[in-house]
Order: sequence, then C-alpha cells, then structure tokens
Amino acid sequence: MHNKKNKPANSIQDLQFFGEFGGVNPSIADSSTFTYLAGKTMGDVFEGNLTGCYLYSRHTNPSTSYLGEALAKLEYTKGAILSSSGMAAITTTILQICNTNDEIISSRTIYGGTYAFMKNYLPKFNIKTTFVNINNLSAIKNAITKKTKIIYCETISNPLLEVADLKKISKLTKKYGIKLVVDNTFTPMIFSPTKMGADIVIHSLTKFINGTSDTVGGVVCSNEDFISEMIDVNTGSTMLLGPVMDAMRAASILKNIRTLHLRMKKHSENAIYLAKKLQKDGIKVIYPGLKNHPQHEIMKKNMNDGFGFGGMLVIDARSETKANKLMEEMQAKNLGYLAVSLGFYKTLFSAPSLSTSSEIDEKERKKMGLTNSLVRISIGLDHDIERTYIKIKECIKKIKIL
Repeated sequence: MHNKKNKPANSIQDLQFFGEFGGVNPSIADSSTFTYLAGKTMGDVFEGNLTGCYLYSRHTNPSTSYLGEALAKLEYTKGAILSSSGMAAITTTILQICNTNDEIISSRTIYGGTYAFMKNYLPKFNIKTTFVNINNLSAIKNAITKKTKIIYCETISNPLLEVADLKKISKLTKKYGIKLVVDNTFTPMIFSPTKMGADIVIHSLTKFINGTSDTVGGVVCSNEDFISEMIDVNTGSTMLLGPVMDAMRAASILKNIRTLHLRMKKHSENAIYLAKKLQKDGIKVIYPGLKNHPQHEIMKKNMNDGFGFGGMLVIDARSETKANKLMEEMQAKNLGYLAVSLGFYKTLFSAPSLSTSSEIDEKERKKMGLTNSLVRISIGLDHDIERTYIKIKECIKKIKIL
C-alpha cells in the first residue's frame, strides 16, 4: 500500500558538499555582504540579469544555499528559500501569492499561529480566509470563487492529526488554477507532497528536521520561478520583509538533516508502540497508525515506505485538570518536558487548546473536537520504549484517568 517510488532519504544521502579546505562539511559563510571586482557585475545582480553571485545575506548566502539545496532535494522541488521561522515561511508565501481582495481556503485544523494570521491579520489587506474540513471535498469546492488563490493545509494537522488527502485536493487546485500550499512539518520523509500535487511545501525547521530544539527556522520549497519571485529585490516577500536565516544556524541544521531518516523511523516506531499499548489499556488515543483513525487508509496509501506513521500522538485525559496533572507527573518522572514544540529527541507534551491552538475560537475548537482534556505528545527517541510505556501507565493510574 505504501509509496515505494519516493526515496527522500536517498536524495539526502547523495548530497555531497566540500568545505573550503577539503572539509567534509561545507565552510560557513559568516558574512553579511560579498565583494565584487567590477561595479557592472553588482549592477547586473541587482537588476536580476546575473545569477549565481552572492550579494547580501538577506538575499541569499552560501551556507543557506547549501541547506536550501538539501531541503529542495528532500521535497522533490527545484528550489527552496530559508526563513527565520516556520511562521515566516508561511506568511511570506501567502503574501507573495495573495493581493488585496484575494481569498484563501484553509483547513480548519491547523497550527494556531497560522490560523490567527489568516483570521486576524490578513483582513487588514482585505484578504479573506474560509476555513473548512479539509477532507470534505464538497465543502472545498463550494468555497472556491474566482478570487481564490490558495488552498492551504497540513499533511497531518496540528494538533488533531487529521490526514489530508492531497491527491484528491490537488485535482481541484489544478482544475481551478489555485496554488496548493502544504505544511509538511509533522511528516518530513514520511510524505512527499509535491508528488501528490502540491505546488509549495513549507516546513518549520525548528521541529523534526533540526531535531535538537536549539534553532528556530523555516523553509519554502517550490519551483524555481516561485522562489525567484520571493527573493526578487523589487517585489519579493522574503527579500523585502527580511526573515533571513543566519549562516551558522543553517550550517547546524544541514548537519542534523543527515540523520533525519533514522530519527523519523525511531520517532514513528516509538509512537505506534505507545499508541497501541495505551489504546489497549482503554485510553482514547488519536494516532494515524491506528486502524480506527478516520484517515488511516489514506495515509497508508500515500505515505512513503519505511518511515512509519509519524512521531505525534494525542491522548484524552478526560478533563483539563487531569491533563495538566498528567503532564506535570510525566515531567516529574523524567519522561520528557511540559513544553510546546515537537520533534525533539526527548518527549515533549502540551495541552494544545490552552497553548499552541489557543488562538482558535473556543466555539470552533469545540466544533472540531479540540477539547481542553487533550494532551499532544511528541514522542522522543527513547531506546527502551517498553520502560517508557510502563512509566506513562503509572502516571495515568496515579491521576486516575482510567
């Protein structure tokens, strides 16, 4: 059932960069600006008549270019542009595509910051967003107008872990000439959205791709034309708004991406073990690897082979009070950290309705099933996952969730 044609790990494995003095890691271009031997050359670069030259690190930098090339390979695109955060990647992409009076159709279950940007900030520019159940194709089709420029979703939604059927959605976007923009932060290696029809793929590099929770960053992966538009000195959103990534951080992420395939396998392996065990114990668990997940078969059909169902799961602690006590107890037992974010080598847990999704209206949260009792867990790289399970179960019993 899995997609065996896409081999993103091989794409990363085949990348080979040499440092300035033959180093196995590329040299870090720790410079904000770059010299020219001829004034005319600089003028040609500014006018866009000459490519391949570095001008100023807000535009591009050798170190960010190395990482951009790696991420483009990961997502099967011709180009990529880095940004200072995942939100910077999302906002600059939208502002590059949309003008005043344009419209967006978005999944209703997305990261709270993205939701807030679309609902509360974009109206300043008279850009309207319609939020829909992204797996209801009729709802998407009914929301499309002549002004619709983007359909936006996450491959696996944050935090309810709904899986978007990108192949079916992309048929609509192609038919109506709309850009399909996909946030693939939860599932690098696991999904290849461009192979399912996405035009643009976004990541928060802060999460699984970097994996060490020491860097904030983002990336936009797309065709060369769109990336060129974004860095255009006159009209490019990333060039003019300036959400640049530092060269040192780019070099650090590039090293970590080499082990991404191994980490995603282990995150997934641990997550499905815990999901099955906890579900058997009677805990309500949301995890796309479980057969009772509504989009389990969709994921099986479209996912890349060998990386599992991802490292994120959600459990229902039955009340807000018990959710908070459970997280506090798990942290006290050294099972991980009560913290937002995800993709760290240690387990991270938070109550999304009270944190990363708190920007969504309470009425909307209830409508989509995002209650205060839900605990989102980013499963770490624990070596002895049976030991972890036993300790989690002890916490659950102590809080009397069962």
